[in-house]
Amino acid sequence: MAGFVGIDIGRTHVRAASITVGYKRLVLERLEEVALDSVESLERAIQLVCAPLITHTDGVAVAIDGDQCFIQRITLPATAQKRLEEVLPFEIEAQIPVDIDELVYDHRSLRREKSSDPLVVMTAAARIDAVRARIELVRSALSRQPDRVGCGPLSLSNLASVVSSLRGPGPFALIDLGAERTEVTVLVRGEAVFVRTLSQGVSGLPGSAASLASEMRQTFLAASVTVGQDLQAAFLVGGGAAATGAAEYLAYEVSVPIQPLPSFEMEGATEERAPSLPRFAKAIALALGVSGRSRDLDLRRGPLEFQRGFGFLKEKLPVLSGLGAAIAISFVFSNWAQMRALDREHELLTTQLAAVSKEVLGEEVTDADAASEALARAQASDEADPMPTVDAFDVIVELSKVIPMNMIHDIEEFDMQRGKVKVSGIVGSTADAQSIAVEMGKHPCVKDPKIAKVTQVVGSDRQKYVLELDVRCGDDSAKKKADKPGEDAGKEQRP
Repeated sequence: MAGFVGIDIGRTHVRAASITVGYKRLVLERLEEVALDSVESLERAIQLVCAPLITHTDGVAVAIDGDQCFIQRITLPATAQKRLEEVLPFEIEAQIPVDIDELVYDHRSLRREKSSDPLVVMTAAARIDAVRARIELVRSALSRQPDRVGCGPLSLSNLASVVSSLRGPGPFALIDLGAERTEVTVLVRGEAVFVRTLSQGVSGLPGSAASLASEMRQTFLAASVTVGQDLQAAFLVGGGAAATGAAEYLAYEVSVPIQPLPSFEMEGATEERAPSLPRFAKAIALALGVSGRSRDLDLRRGPLEFQRGFGFLKEKLPVLSGLGAAIAISFVFSNWAQMRALDREHELLTTQLAAVSKEVLGEEVTDADAASEALARAQASDEADPMPTVDAFDVIVELSKVIPMNMIHDIEEFDMQRGKVKVSGIVGSTADAQSIAVEMGKHPCVKDPKIAKVTQVVGSDRQKYVLELDVRCGDDSAKKKADKPGEDAGKEQRP
Protein backbone atom coordinates (compact mmCIF):
# COMPACT_ATOMS: atom_id res chain seq x y z
CA MET A 1 0.00 0.00 0.00
CA ALA A 2 1.19 3.53 -0.81
CA GLY A 3 1.72 6.02 2.00
CA PHE A 4 1.05 9.77 1.91
CA VAL A 5 1.58 12.61 4.40
CA GLY A 6 -0.19 15.95 4.71
CA ILE A 7 1.44 18.77 6.70
CA ASP A 8 -0.69 21.61 8.08
CA ILE A 9 1.64 24.51 9.00
CA GLY A 10 -0.22 26.97 11.21
CA ARG A 11 0.73 30.02 13.28
CA THR A 12 0.81 28.14 16.59
CA HIS A 13 1.04 24.44 15.67
CA VAL A 14 2.31 22.10 12.99
CA ARG A 15 0.10 19.07 12.41
CA ALA A 16 0.72 16.07 10.18
CA ALA A 17 -1.44 13.12 9.13
CA SER A 18 -0.37 9.97 7.31
CA ILE A 19 -2.67 7.74 5.28
CA THR A 20 -2.13 4.57 3.25
CA VAL A 21 -4.02 3.77 0.09
CA GLY A 22 -4.52 0.30 -1.35
CA TYR A 23 -7.02 -1.56 -3.49
CA LYS A 24 -10.40 -0.42 -2.17
CA ARG A 25 -8.75 0.52 1.12
CA LEU A 26 -8.04 3.87 2.73
CA VAL A 27 -6.43 3.85 6.16
CA LEU A 28 -5.72 6.74 8.52
CA GLU A 29 -2.42 5.75 10.11
CA ARG A 30 -0.95 8.39 12.43
CA LEU A 31 -1.65 11.91 13.61
CA GLU A 32 1.18 14.06 14.98
CA GLU A 33 1.18 17.59 16.42
CA VAL A 34 3.84 19.97 17.77
CA ALA A 35 3.32 23.43 19.29
CA LEU A 36 5.65 26.05 17.84
CA ASP A 37 6.34 27.61 21.22
CA SER A 38 7.89 24.33 22.40
CA VAL A 39 10.62 24.20 19.72
CA GLU A 40 13.34 26.55 18.56
CA SER A 41 12.24 26.88 14.91
CA LEU A 42 9.54 26.05 12.42
CA GLU A 43 11.88 23.64 10.61
CA ARG A 44 12.42 21.73 13.84
CA ALA A 45 8.66 21.47 14.39
CA ILE A 46 8.21 20.01 10.90
CA GLN A 47 11.00 17.51 11.58
CA LEU A 48 9.41 16.36 14.83
CA VAL A 49 5.91 15.81 13.45
CA CYS A 50 7.10 14.15 10.24
CA ALA A 51 9.94 12.00 11.59
CA PRO A 52 7.64 9.06 12.50
CA LEU A 53 5.72 9.36 9.21
CA ILE A 54 8.16 10.15 6.42
CA THR A 55 10.20 6.91 6.27
CA HIS A 56 8.18 5.00 3.67
CA THR A 57 6.15 7.82 2.18
CA ASP A 58 5.22 8.08 -1.50
CA GLY A 59 4.04 11.67 -1.39
CA VAL A 60 4.05 14.78 0.82
CA ALA A 61 1.69 17.74 0.57
CA VAL A 62 1.62 21.17 2.20
CA ALA A 63 -0.37 24.35 1.62
CA ILE A 64 0.34 28.05 1.66
CA ASP A 65 -1.82 30.34 3.77
CA GLY A 66 -5.06 31.64 2.36
CA ASP A 67 -3.97 35.28 2.68
CA GLN A 68 -1.12 34.54 0.24
CA CYS A 69 -3.48 33.19 -2.44
CA PHE A 70 -5.58 34.90 -5.08
CA ILE A 71 -8.68 32.73 -5.44
CA GLN A 72 -11.16 33.79 -8.11
CA ARG A 73 -14.44 32.46 -9.44
CA ILE A 74 -14.46 33.25 -13.17
CA THR A 75 -17.50 32.88 -15.42
CA LEU A 76 -16.88 32.34 -19.14
CA PRO A 77 -19.10 31.57 -22.15
CA ALA A 78 -19.67 27.90 -22.87
CA THR A 79 -17.77 28.30 -26.15
CA ALA A 80 -14.56 29.05 -24.20
CA GLN A 81 -14.29 25.42 -23.06
CA LYS A 82 -12.04 24.36 -25.96
CA ARG A 83 -9.71 27.35 -25.56
CA LEU A 84 -9.72 27.55 -21.79
CA GLU A 85 -5.94 27.15 -21.43
CA GLU A 86 -5.40 30.10 -23.76
CA VAL A 87 -8.08 32.39 -22.33
CA LEU A 88 -7.54 31.79 -18.62
CA PRO A 89 -4.19 33.62 -18.16
CA PHE A 90 -5.71 36.83 -19.51
CA GLU A 91 -8.77 36.50 -17.27
CA ILE A 92 -6.61 35.91 -14.19
CA GLU A 93 -4.29 38.82 -14.98
CA ALA A 94 -7.29 41.12 -15.45
CA GLN A 95 -8.52 40.42 -11.90
CA ILE A 96 -5.21 40.28 -10.00
CA PRO A 97 -2.94 43.34 -9.57
CA VAL A 98 0.19 41.25 -10.20
CA ASP A 99 1.97 40.46 -13.45
CA ILE A 100 1.06 36.97 -14.67
CA ASP A 101 4.77 36.13 -15.09
CA GLU A 102 5.21 36.45 -11.32
CA LEU A 103 2.44 33.94 -10.57
CA VAL A 104 1.79 30.24 -10.62
CA TYR A 105 -1.82 29.20 -10.97
CA ASP A 106 -4.15 26.25 -11.32
CA HIS A 107 -7.83 25.94 -12.16
CA ARG A 108 -10.80 23.61 -11.94
CA SER A 109 -14.03 23.80 -13.95
CA LEU A 110 -17.18 23.41 -11.87
CA ARG A 111 -19.92 20.96 -12.74
CA ARG A 112 -22.60 22.21 -15.15
CA GLU A 113 -26.17 21.00 -15.55
CA LYS A 114 -26.08 21.44 -19.34
CA SER A 115 -23.25 21.86 -21.81
CA SER A 116 -24.80 25.14 -22.97
CA ASP A 117 -24.59 26.68 -19.47
CA PRO A 118 -21.85 29.26 -18.82
CA LEU A 119 -18.50 27.82 -17.79
CA VAL A 120 -17.60 28.57 -14.16
CA VAL A 121 -13.94 28.11 -13.25
CA MET A 122 -12.35 28.22 -9.80
CA THR A 123 -8.80 29.56 -10.10
CA ALA A 124 -6.05 29.84 -7.51
CA ALA A 125 -2.88 31.86 -8.02
CA ALA A 126 0.05 32.80 -5.80
CA ARG A 127 3.36 34.54 -6.14
CA ILE A 128 6.14 32.23 -7.26
CA ASP A 129 8.31 33.45 -4.37
CA ALA A 130 5.67 32.53 -1.77
CA VAL A 131 5.23 29.01 -3.13
CA ARG A 132 8.98 28.53 -3.49
CA ALA A 133 9.50 29.63 0.12
CA ARG A 134 7.06 26.97 1.35
CA ILE A 135 8.78 24.33 -0.80
CA GLU A 136 12.21 25.32 0.55
CA LEU A 137 10.91 25.24 4.12
CA VAL A 138 9.85 21.61 3.76
CA ARG A 139 13.00 20.69 1.85
CA SER A 140 15.29 22.15 4.50
CA ALA A 141 13.39 20.33 7.26
CA LEU A 142 12.89 16.92 5.63
CA SER A 143 15.59 16.85 2.92
CA ARG A 144 12.88 16.27 0.32
CA GLN A 145 10.50 18.52 -1.52
CA PRO A 146 6.73 18.36 -1.16
CA ASP A 147 4.99 16.69 -4.08
CA ARG A 148 2.01 19.03 -3.87
CA VAL A 149 1.34 22.57 -2.63
CA GLY A 150 -2.28 23.35 -1.86
CA CYS A 151 -3.91 26.73 -1.64
CA GLY A 152 -5.39 27.91 1.66
CA PRO A 153 -9.01 26.93 2.29
CA LEU A 154 -9.40 25.08 -1.03
CA SER A 155 -7.55 22.09 0.44
CA LEU A 156 -10.49 21.37 2.77
CA SER A 157 -12.62 20.35 -0.24
CA ASN A 158 -10.66 17.05 -0.34
CA LEU A 159 -12.58 15.96 2.77
CA ALA A 160 -15.62 15.38 0.54
CA SER A 161 -13.97 12.16 -0.68
CA VAL A 162 -14.22 10.63 2.82
CA VAL A 163 -17.33 12.40 4.18
CA SER A 164 -20.39 11.43 2.16
CA SER A 165 -22.62 14.16 3.59
CA LEU A 166 -20.31 16.81 2.09
CA ARG A 167 -21.07 15.38 -1.36
CA GLY A 168 -24.74 16.27 -0.99
CA PRO A 169 -26.47 19.16 -2.78
CA GLY A 170 -25.78 21.54 0.12
CA PRO A 171 -24.43 24.13 0.16
CA PHE A 172 -22.29 23.33 3.23
CA ALA A 173 -19.54 25.38 4.84
CA LEU A 174 -16.29 24.15 6.38
CA ILE A 175 -14.93 26.70 8.88
CA ASP A 176 -11.25 26.30 9.76
CA LEU A 177 -10.83 28.26 12.99
CA GLY A 178 -7.17 29.13 13.37
CA ALA A 179 -5.35 31.18 15.93
CA GLU A 180 -5.03 34.35 13.84
CA ARG A 181 -7.17 33.63 10.78
CA THR A 182 -10.33 31.79 9.78
CA GLU A 183 -10.74 30.06 6.43
CA VAL A 184 -14.19 29.31 5.01
CA THR A 185 -14.85 26.80 2.23
CA VAL A 186 -18.35 26.37 0.76
CA LEU A 187 -19.12 23.05 -0.95
CA VAL A 188 -21.88 22.12 -3.38
CA ARG A 189 -22.02 18.42 -4.33
CA GLY A 190 -18.49 17.98 -3.04
CA GLU A 191 -17.00 20.88 -5.05
CA ALA A 192 -15.54 24.06 -3.60
CA VAL A 193 -17.62 26.88 -5.09
CA PHE A 194 -16.71 29.72 -2.73
CA VAL A 195 -13.77 30.36 -0.37
CA ARG A 196 -12.66 33.24 1.81
CA THR A 197 -9.92 33.87 4.37
CA LEU A 198 -10.87 36.07 7.35
CA SER A 199 -8.38 38.11 9.34
CA GLN A 200 -9.89 37.11 12.70
CA GLY A 201 -9.05 33.94 14.64
CA VAL A 202 -9.66 32.50 18.07
CA SER A 203 -6.57 34.05 19.70
CA GLY A 204 -8.46 37.27 20.41
CA LEU A 205 -11.48 35.61 22.01
CA PRO A 206 -13.62 36.55 23.78
CA GLY A 207 -12.87 40.17 22.95
CA SER A 208 -12.85 39.60 19.18
CA ALA A 209 -15.96 37.38 19.15
CA ALA A 210 -18.26 40.11 17.82
CA SER A 211 -15.84 41.08 15.05
CA LEU A 212 -15.35 37.43 14.05
CA ALA A 213 -19.11 36.83 13.99
CA SER A 214 -19.62 39.94 11.83
CA GLU A 215 -17.04 38.83 9.26
CA MET A 216 -18.54 35.35 9.29
CA ARG A 217 -22.02 36.73 8.71
CA GLN A 218 -20.84 38.80 5.75
CA THR A 219 -18.98 35.79 4.33
CA PHE A 220 -22.04 33.54 4.54
CA LEU A 221 -24.19 36.22 2.92
CA ALA A 222 -21.70 36.60 0.06
CA ALA A 223 -21.59 32.81 -0.37
CA SER A 224 -25.40 32.61 -0.52
CA VAL A 225 -25.50 35.32 -3.19
CA THR A 226 -22.76 33.62 -5.23
CA VAL A 227 -24.24 30.14 -5.03
CA GLY A 228 -27.87 31.23 -5.21
CA GLN A 229 -28.91 29.28 -2.10
CA ASP A 230 -28.75 29.68 1.65
CA LEU A 231 -26.23 27.58 3.54
CA GLN A 232 -27.75 24.39 4.95
CA ALA A 233 -25.13 23.71 7.63
CA ALA A 234 -21.59 24.53 8.70
CA PHE A 235 -18.88 22.36 10.28
CA LEU A 236 -16.06 23.59 12.51
CA VAL A 237 -12.53 22.26 11.96
CA GLY A 238 -9.06 23.40 12.90
CA GLY A 239 -7.45 24.21 16.23
CA GLY A 240 -10.32 26.41 17.39
CA ALA A 241 -13.05 23.87 16.67
CA ALA A 242 -12.91 22.61 20.25
CA ALA A 243 -13.22 26.09 21.80
CA THR A 244 -15.92 26.07 24.44
CA GLY A 245 -19.18 27.58 23.20
CA ALA A 246 -17.76 28.48 19.75
CA ALA A 247 -20.28 26.40 17.79
CA GLU A 248 -23.30 27.67 19.72
CA TYR A 249 -22.21 31.31 19.57
CA LEU A 250 -21.48 31.29 15.84
CA ALA A 251 -24.70 29.42 15.04
CA TYR A 252 -26.67 32.09 16.89
CA GLU A 253 -24.82 35.00 15.26
CA VAL A 254 -24.82 33.80 11.64
CA SER A 255 -28.20 31.99 11.75
CA VAL A 256 -26.72 28.83 10.22
CA PRO A 257 -26.72 25.47 12.04
CA ILE A 258 -23.22 24.56 13.24
CA GLN A 259 -22.96 20.78 13.39
CA PRO A 260 -20.23 18.36 14.48
CA LEU A 261 -18.00 17.16 11.67
CA PRO A 262 -19.39 13.82 10.37
CA SER A 263 -17.28 10.71 10.81
CA PHE A 264 -14.65 9.93 8.19
CA GLU A 265 -15.28 6.95 5.90
CA MET A 266 -11.83 5.43 6.27
CA GLU A 267 -10.17 2.80 8.39
CA GLY A 268 -8.45 4.16 11.47
CA ALA A 269 -11.01 6.94 12.05
CA THR A 270 -12.05 5.32 15.33
CA GLU A 271 -14.21 6.70 18.11
CA GLU A 272 -11.09 7.27 20.22
CA ARG A 273 -9.70 9.53 17.51
CA ALA A 274 -13.00 11.28 16.75
CA PRO A 275 -12.41 14.27 19.09
CA SER A 276 -9.06 15.07 17.44
CA LEU A 277 -10.12 14.59 13.80
CA PRO A 278 -11.53 18.15 13.35
CA ARG A 279 -8.20 19.54 14.57
CA PHE A 280 -6.30 17.47 11.98
CA ALA A 281 -8.88 17.97 9.19
CA LYS A 282 -6.63 20.11 7.00
CA ALA A 283 -3.64 17.77 7.35
CA ILE A 284 -5.86 14.81 6.40
CA ALA A 285 -7.27 16.78 3.46
CA LEU A 286 -3.76 17.54 2.19
CA ALA A 287 -2.80 13.85 2.44
CA LEU A 288 -5.92 12.91 0.49
CA GLY A 289 -4.99 15.43 -2.20
CA VAL A 290 -1.52 14.01 -2.81
CA SER A 291 -2.89 10.43 -2.77
CA GLY A 292 -4.87 11.04 -5.96
CA ARG A 293 -8.23 11.96 -4.38
CA SER A 294 -7.80 15.68 -4.92
CA ARG A 295 -10.71 18.06 -5.33
CA ASP A 296 -8.60 21.17 -4.76
CA LEU A 297 -5.86 22.89 -6.78
CA ASP A 298 -2.10 22.38 -6.93
CA LEU A 299 0.31 25.33 -7.14
CA ARG A 300 3.32 23.24 -8.16
CA ARG A 301 2.91 24.42 -11.73
CA GLY A 302 5.06 26.07 -14.35
CA PRO A 303 8.60 26.75 -13.08
CA LEU A 304 7.80 25.02 -9.78
CA GLU A 305 6.41 21.82 -11.26
CA PHE A 306 7.66 18.85 -9.28
CA GLN A 307 10.27 16.66 -10.94
CA ARG A 308 11.44 13.51 -9.24
CA GLY A 309 15.21 13.05 -9.20
CA PHE A 310 17.61 10.20 -8.68
CA GLY A 311 16.89 10.23 -4.95
CA PHE A 312 13.36 9.03 -5.61
CA LEU A 313 14.66 6.17 -7.75
CA LYS A 314 17.19 5.28 -5.07
CA GLU A 315 14.42 5.19 -2.50
CA LYS A 316 12.33 2.91 -4.72
CA LEU A 317 15.27 0.71 -5.73
CA PRO A 318 14.32 -2.27 -3.51
CA VAL A 319 10.79 -2.33 -4.89
CA LEU A 320 11.97 -1.89 -8.48
CA SER A 321 14.56 -4.63 -7.99
CA GLY A 322 11.91 -7.00 -6.67
CA LEU A 323 9.62 -6.25 -9.58
CA GLY A 324 12.49 -6.74 -12.04
CA ALA A 325 13.39 -10.08 -10.47
CA ALA A 326 9.77 -11.21 -10.63
CA ILE A 327 9.56 -10.24 -14.31
CA ALA A 328 12.83 -12.06 -15.07
CA ILE A 329 11.67 -15.23 -13.31
CA SER A 330 8.35 -15.09 -15.15
CA PHE A 331 10.17 -14.64 -18.46
CA VAL A 332 12.48 -17.62 -17.83
CA PHE A 333 9.61 -19.84 -16.74
CA SER A 334 7.53 -18.82 -19.76
CA ASN A 335 10.39 -19.63 -22.15
CA TRP A 336 10.99 -22.99 -20.44
CA ALA A 337 7.30 -23.89 -20.73
CA GLN A 338 7.23 -22.92 -24.41
CA MET A 339 10.40 -24.91 -25.17
CA ARG A 340 9.00 -27.97 -23.42
CA ALA A 341 5.76 -27.70 -25.39
CA LEU A 342 7.73 -27.36 -28.64
CA ASP A 343 9.84 -30.44 -27.77
CA ARG A 344 6.72 -32.51 -27.22
CA GLU A 345 5.22 -31.27 -30.47
CA HIS A 346 8.48 -32.10 -32.30
CA GLU A 347 8.44 -35.66 -30.94
CA LEU A 348 4.83 -36.12 -32.05
CA LEU A 349 5.49 -34.76 -35.55
CA THR A 350 8.61 -36.93 -35.92
CA THR A 351 6.59 -40.03 -35.07
CA GLN A 352 3.91 -39.06 -37.58
CA LEU A 353 6.56 -38.38 -40.27
CA ALA A 354 8.13 -41.81 -39.74
CA ALA A 355 4.74 -43.52 -40.11
CA VAL A 356 3.76 -41.58 -43.23
CA SER A 357 7.15 -42.04 -44.91
CA LYS A 358 7.00 -45.79 -44.22
CA GLU A 359 3.60 -45.96 -45.91
CA VAL A 360 4.40 -43.75 -48.89
CA LEU A 361 8.13 -44.24 -49.51
CA GLY A 362 8.58 -47.71 -48.11
CA GLU A 363 11.14 -46.62 -45.53
CA GLU A 364 11.02 -44.70 -42.25
CA VAL A 365 12.43 -41.18 -42.45
CA THR A 366 12.51 -38.95 -39.35
CA ASP A 367 14.28 -35.93 -40.84
CA ALA A 368 12.13 -33.43 -42.71
CA ASP A 369 14.83 -32.53 -45.25
CA ALA A 370 15.58 -36.19 -45.97
CA ALA A 371 11.86 -36.88 -46.40
CA SER A 372 11.55 -33.99 -48.87
CA GLU A 373 14.47 -35.29 -50.93
CA ALA A 374 13.10 -38.88 -50.96
CA LEU A 375 9.67 -37.64 -51.98
CA ALA A 376 11.17 -35.54 -54.79
CA ARG A 377 13.07 -38.58 -56.11
CA ALA A 378 9.91 -40.69 -56.02
CA GLN A 379 7.91 -38.07 -57.86
CA ALA A 380 10.62 -37.68 -60.51
CA SER A 381 10.73 -41.43 -61.17
CA ASP A 382 6.94 -41.68 -61.50
CA GLU A 383 6.45 -38.55 -63.56
CA ALA A 384 4.36 -39.25 -66.65
CA ASP A 385 5.05 -37.97 -70.14
CA PRO A 386 3.23 -34.65 -70.46
CA MET A 387 2.60 -35.28 -74.20
CA PRO A 388 -0.39 -37.66 -74.44
CA THR A 389 -0.47 -40.38 -77.14
CA VAL A 390 -4.11 -39.58 -77.90
CA ASP A 391 -5.40 -36.04 -77.50
CA ALA A 392 -8.84 -34.48 -77.87
CA PHE A 393 -8.55 -34.05 -81.63
CA ASP A 394 -7.72 -37.74 -82.00
CA VAL A 395 -10.83 -38.66 -80.02
CA ILE A 396 -13.01 -36.42 -82.21
CA VAL A 397 -11.53 -37.95 -85.35
CA GLU A 398 -12.19 -41.46 -84.03
CA LEU A 399 -15.75 -40.44 -83.09
CA SER A 400 -16.40 -39.18 -86.64
CA LYS A 401 -15.13 -42.48 -88.03
CA VAL A 402 -17.55 -44.64 -86.04
CA ILE A 403 -20.63 -42.57 -86.98
CA PRO A 404 -22.26 -44.10 -90.12
CA MET A 405 -22.84 -41.87 -93.13
CA ASN A 406 -26.62 -42.44 -92.98
CA MET A 407 -26.87 -41.43 -89.27
CA ILE A 408 -27.88 -37.90 -88.33
CA HIS A 409 -25.67 -37.00 -85.36
CA ASP A 410 -25.19 -33.68 -83.55
CA ILE A 411 -22.53 -32.95 -80.87
CA GLU A 412 -23.62 -30.42 -78.22
CA GLU A 413 -20.64 -30.69 -75.87
CA PHE A 414 -17.22 -32.29 -75.93
CA ASP A 415 -14.91 -32.22 -72.89
CA MET A 416 -11.61 -33.98 -72.19
CA GLN A 417 -9.76 -33.55 -68.90
CA ARG A 418 -6.82 -35.77 -67.81
CA GLY A 419 -7.90 -38.69 -70.00
CA LYS A 420 -11.58 -38.40 -69.02
CA VAL A 421 -13.85 -37.76 -72.03
CA LYS A 422 -17.45 -36.65 -71.89
CA VAL A 423 -19.52 -36.31 -75.09
CA SER A 424 -23.06 -34.91 -75.20
CA GLY A 425 -24.78 -35.64 -78.54
CA ILE A 426 -28.16 -36.08 -80.25
CA VAL A 427 -29.05 -39.16 -82.35
CA GLY A 428 -32.18 -40.69 -83.82
CA SER A 429 -32.56 -43.52 -81.28
CA THR A 430 -31.06 -45.15 -78.20
CA ALA A 431 -29.72 -47.97 -80.38
CA ASP A 432 -27.69 -45.45 -82.40
CA ALA A 433 -26.10 -44.15 -79.18
CA GLN A 434 -25.25 -47.67 -78.02
CA SER A 435 -23.69 -48.52 -81.40
CA ILE A 436 -21.44 -45.46 -81.15
CA ALA A 437 -20.29 -46.54 -77.67
CA VAL A 438 -19.57 -50.08 -78.90
CA GLU A 439 -17.60 -48.87 -81.90
CA MET A 440 -15.57 -46.41 -79.76
CA GLY A 441 -14.67 -49.24 -77.39
CA LYS A 442 -12.91 -51.08 -80.20
CA HIS A 443 -10.13 -48.46 -80.23
CA PRO A 444 -7.09 -49.71 -78.23
CA CYS A 445 -6.74 -46.44 -76.28
CA VAL A 446 -10.44 -46.18 -75.31
CA LYS A 447 -11.37 -47.80 -72.02
CA ASP A 448 -14.76 -48.33 -70.42
CA PRO A 449 -17.06 -46.50 -72.86
CA LYS A 450 -20.60 -46.22 -71.51
CA ILE A 451 -23.82 -44.33 -72.14
CA ALA A 452 -24.34 -42.46 -68.89
CA LYS A 453 -27.72 -40.95 -69.74
CA VAL A 454 -30.31 -40.96 -72.54
CA THR A 455 -33.19 -38.46 -72.65
CA GLN A 456 -35.68 -37.44 -75.33
CA VAL A 457 -35.22 -34.03 -76.89
CA VAL A 458 -38.08 -31.69 -76.02
CA GLY A 459 -40.46 -31.26 -78.97
CA SER A 460 -38.75 -34.00 -81.03
CA ASP A 461 -38.52 -37.79 -81.23
CA ARG A 462 -34.71 -37.72 -81.28
CA GLN A 463 -32.65 -38.86 -78.28
CA LYS A 464 -30.02 -36.91 -76.34
CA TYR A 465 -27.25 -39.04 -74.88
CA VAL A 466 -24.12 -38.61 -72.72
CA LEU A 467 -21.12 -40.81 -73.54
CA GLU A 468 -18.30 -41.17 -70.99
CA LEU A 469 -15.01 -42.97 -71.59
CA ASP A 470 -11.35 -43.07 -70.48
CA VAL A 471 -8.38 -42.62 -72.80
CA ARG A 472 -5.37 -44.73 -71.73
CA CYS A 473 -2.83 -46.16 -74.13
CA GLY A 474 -0.72 -49.15 -73.05
CA ASP A 475 2.40 -48.04 -74.95
CA ASP A 476 3.42 -45.37 -72.40
CA SER A 477 3.13 -47.62 -69.36
CA ALA A 478 4.92 -50.45 -71.13
CA LYS A 479 7.69 -48.11 -72.19
CA LYS A 480 7.94 -46.72 -68.67
CA LYS A 481 8.19 -50.18 -67.16
CA ALA A 482 10.72 -51.20 -69.78
CA ASP A 483 12.89 -48.18 -69.06
CA LYS A 484 13.18 -48.88 -65.33
CA PRO A 485 15.24 -52.13 -65.62
CA GLY A 486 17.66 -50.35 -67.93
CA GLU A 487 18.07 -47.52 -65.50
CA ASP A 488 18.60 -49.96 -62.63
CA ALA A 489 21.12 -51.89 -64.69
CA GLY A 490 22.97 -48.70 -65.51
CA LYS A 491 23.12 -47.85 -61.84
CA GLU A 492 24.49 -51.30 -60.98
CA GLN A 493 27.24 -51.02 -63.63
CA ARG A 494 28.54 -47.79 -62.14
CA PRO A 495 31.69 -48.27 -60.09
